[in-house]
Amino acid sequence: MGKYDFNTIIDRSHSDAIKYCELNKWFDADNLLPMWIADMDFCVCPEITEALQRRISHRIYGYASTPDEFFPTIADWLCRRHGFETSPEEMTYIPGIVKGIGFVINRFCKPGDKIVIQPPVYHPFRRLIEGNGCTALDNPLLRLEDTYEMDLDGLEEIIRREHPRMMILCNPHNPIGIQWSRETLARVADICAEEGVIVVSDEIHGDLMLGGMPHIPYLSVSDNARRTGIMLGAPSKTFNVPGLVSSWCVIKDETMRRNFFEWLECNEFNAPTCFATIGTIAAYNHGEEWLGEALGYIQANIDYVADELDRISSGRIRVYRPQASFLIWLDCRGLGLNHEQLTDFFVKDAKLALNDGAMFGAEGTGFMRMNVATPRCVIDESLRRIAHALEHCPEKATV
Repeated sequence: MGKYDFNTIIDRSHSDAIKYCELNKWFDADNLLPMWIADMDFCVCPEITEALQRRISHRIYGYASTPDEFFPTIADWLCRRHGFETSPEEMTYIPGIVKGIGFVINRFCKPGDKIVIQPPVYHPFRRLIEGNGCTALDNPLLRLEDTYEMDLDGLEEIIRREHPRMMILCNPHNPIGIQWSRETLARVADICAEEGVIVVSDEIHGDLMLGGMPHIPYLSVSDNARRTGIMLGAPSKTFNVPGLVSSWCVIKDETMRRNFFEWLECNEFNAPTCFATIGTIAAYNHGEEWLGEALGYIQANIDYVADELDRISSGRIRVYRPQASFLIWLDCRGLGLNHEQLTDFFVKDAKLALNDGAMFGAEGTGFMRMNVATPRCVIDESLRRIAHALEHCPEKATV
């Protein structure tokens, strides 16, 4: 029995949680079991709550400076957890990873520039690129029997042919949960450095490694990575605090760092709220034991879902077991349903809110993304609903 409780259901229905209050907006239904948007249904580490409550009890929330220990605390966490050395001078605050990527695009790209992504991939990447007047270049991942790999030859070809300004890397990769190897990341760095391509590495899932597997920060793999790379991370996924809006950026290259950090400074994009800094410091200093137990619980949920889905679907729904995070990639092509039928199967028949794989790119059609950072009783209910829906699935199958 662990120190922390991950089994109790917390009612989030009146907390303005997107996962619950926006079901109608995204699924045109409100009676669904929400297992979609990537936050956890677990109470945060108590020390985070206590630190925030101490600040709230002061009752004055004026303009706040950034505490001296903020960046050293982040640097210490990165060194302790991942063996990655950085300094406060190489870091800045950003108000969220997606916003941070948008800032990078604004600062280093001009309309019409090309940016490489690797679908199926986190869907805001494409929106950020196109919304800022740039063009997305797809270098799809290669799907293997039970995993995916990066198409490095394809990446080299597209970069030499199209001369993009930037590449957005997802490390670990969302929605599949792959931690890219040191060799793969080094090859990416070599390919991009040769053509002067900036690599923006989204590492928000990097603290959520499973099974003792290490996270490999992009900036740690080579001099070329440090020369080309901008690395973004946050405590938000790790400690279930995205509502605090606290993220960070590390740039090793001095010229690129000065260019970007000064731009953030003049626009005041680098100024955190007092709650962001307090929550971050508490999480990184006191949350390690909580995180260890949470990851163990999540791993058990992943294994349970994978085994049960294989059993109740007779192998028609396959799970790509993630190396990181609490999101699992479901291969539902064995159900024999077209895209509309598949979404109806989960929303109308199973009454589950999952992320449609097609939102991550055309390569995700026939897949679903499922969030298992939730109490086991919720997992059981989701599987019961899927089993019930499967009883009628053959009637819907399209040959």
